[in-house]
Amino acid sequence: MIPDDVVERVREEADIVSIVGEFVKLKRVGNSFRGPCPFHHGKNDNFSVTARGGYKCFVCGESGDVFTFIEKHLGLDFVEAVKWVGGKTGVEVTEVHRRTEERDHREPLWEVNASAAEFFRRQLWDEDAGKVARDYLAGRGLSRDDTERFTLGYAPRDPNAMRAALAALGFDDARQLAAGVLFVREDNPEPRARFRDRLMFPIFDAPGHLVGFGGRVLGDGEPKYLNSGESEIFAKRQLLYGLNWAKQAIRKADRLVVVEGYFDAIRVMLAGIGEVVAPLGTALTEQQALLIQKYTKNVFLLYDSDQAGLKATFRSGDVLLAHGISVRVITLPEGEDPDTYVARHGAEGFERAAAVSVDVFDRKIQILERGGWFSDLRRKRQAVDKLLPTIRAASDEITRDLYISRTSEVAGVSRDMLLRELAAAPRGRRGAAQPSPEPPAAHAFPVRHTDRRTNHRVRGARAERELVRMLLHQRRYVEPAAEKLGPEMFADPAYRAIFAAITSRDAEAPIDEIAADLDETATEELQSLLEENGGLDRAEETIEGSVNALLARDIDVRLREIDRLFAMVPSDEQDQLIAEKQKLRQELQALGRPRWKGYGPTRN
Repeated sequence: MIPDDVVERVREEADIVSIVGEFVKLKRVGNSFRGPCPFHHGKNDNFSVTARGGYKCFVCGESGDVFTFIEKHLGLDFVEAVKWVGGKTGVEVTEVHRRTEERDHREPLWEVNASAAEFFRRQLWDEDAGKVARDYLAGRGLSRDDTERFTLGYAPRDPNAMRAALAALGFDDARQLAAGVLFVREDNPEPRARFRDRLMFPIFDAPGHLVGFGGRVLGDGEPKYLNSGESEIFAKRQLLYGLNWAKQAIRKADRLVVVEGYFDAIRVMLAGIGEVVAPLGTALTEQQALLIQKYTKNVFLLYDSDQAGLKATFRSGDVLLAHGISVRVITLPEGEDPDTYVARHGAEGFERAAAVSVDVFDRKIQILERGGWFSDLRRKRQAVDKLLPTIRAASDEITRDLYISRTSEVAGVSRDMLLRELAAAPRGRRGAAQPSPEPPAAHAFPVRHTDRRTNHRVRGARAERELVRMLLHQRRYVEPAAEKLGPEMFADPAYRAIFAAITSRDAEAPIDEIAADLDETATEELQSLLEENGGLDRAEETIEGSVNALLARDIDVRLREIDRLFAMVPSDEQDQLIAEKQKLRQELQALGRPRWKGYGPTRN
């Protein structure tokens, strides 16, 4: 007997629209495809097929999934139908004795989410409260047909509206809580809607089950994007937005475009580029890379070109390289993001940009070169340090060899020396993979790492400690902090390790999962921070002050370096240094007075 998961895999891989389209002339109508019914031989377009896996005739009532269609249309039994569909999708099916009729235990939760999505859709288009969301979508250049295609909706301000609507359909609080559309606050046991006054993006798993939502705040509020809570059906580290629509296009094109957010993915799909997905966070996870690996070995990263976008680009690149995937980076003109660029230039503009994309490693070198990192011996050494993690990440031996040759060429370091360096253990804490530091802006300069066990007067040490402590207690601030700082910005090894562990996981990950990556010293410090509850009512203020202090420290290090370099460079380079110093001082001033005493940045 073939296990049920093999049957489910065939179902997941099958493109029902393409398969039915071999026998029925279909055309897109909104979010489905319509044509004449092949069962009662109708003439009108009463036969509907949805990309999420089902068909139905509104006249004769015939309905089912891809297997049912092949069984009935070709006169096959279930075993033969599975084998036939498996042959179309490239999934080998050697034996199937019977079809399991048991209901999937997750189905009740999928039903809650599907009903919630319909509630959000009605709120968006049929209620006065949805006008703010309708206006927002119109401002983004999206029509009703566009939004219906992706089943967008609106969650109203009323915290009980959705709860009551779902209860009327028979979904009690326990089931809504389990599905993640309700939550309970620590200070109030009364369940309330997780999403309020947000534009809603339904999130599907690869087979097309509605497993959760992403909600974008309309107006003021944090976080800007809020996902469903982790549940039996929703684990954001294992999901990719849009994969349910994109999987067949990925196989056909043998490539995948990864963008940052929901709107970017939607815009690219609307332009006619179907093979696009978005992670449900800043950068790709190991689980998402494994998911991508099932469909293609060719990935294009299309992120914003700002610092946060570059950080996500290179972190995602390293994760993908570790799974033998070829990674190229599409760089858009300054001031453009995928949403605006594709809206303006369409599929042709996208393909032009893709045609001049570069390997992720070459993109890293480009940024280092433009920042002057290869201009002197000291910075050249640091530039090599920034390239080594990506070389180590590359699991494909030929790719790794090409990266070594390229590094030797641009840095003037022999292959033998690079090979010895790569053979040595990565710098950092023992027993954990080191994050690949992204090439920073031209002014950035790494801080000197000083272990707090030997020197308690590291500048900014208190800022590091308070930032990590607040993030451990108030996880909703993790993602905004991670957009501004990376682990390499921490001088203290323990705080650096804890910050890396927090930011690489979901906001709701249990503490024991975070501690699993830490050495003994960092684990002890983690426990100490968890036991301190003071000042949590000022968490947002403390986090902002701490982040600014660390950014200021980084700028200050570069200012000091400029002062040291000034007398050693020709006069034309001195002019560049003066301009850079002036810009850095403006950035430092914009950050304001550092919150923590003893920080002491340069102000001259």
